[in-house]
Amino acid sequence: MKIGLRIPSLKKRLAARSSPARWVRQDLGLKAPRGWGWLTNPRKAAYNRVYNRTTFGLKGCGWLFCLPVGLLLWWL
Repeated sequence: MKIGLRIPSLKKRLAARSSPARWVRQDLGLKAPRGWGWLTNPRKAAYNRVYNRTTFGLKGCGWLFCLPVGLLLWWL
C-alpha cells in the first residue's frame, strides 16, 4: 500500500479511458449507484478506502507552501 504523494501516470490515465470494460459499463448502463462498491467488489472498495486516506495528490500539496519551515521539518 502506498503512503504519501501520488504521482500521475499518463499511460494509466489513457488506458482507463479507453478500456472495453469502461465502454460496456458506461454505454450499456451496467453501473451500480455511488456508494455501492461494498456490494459489487468489497475487496477493491476496502483497498480504495485505505489508499485514498493514506495518500494525497498534487492538488493537495498547496497548503505545504503556507507553513513555516520548522513545522514542515517536524511533519516530515
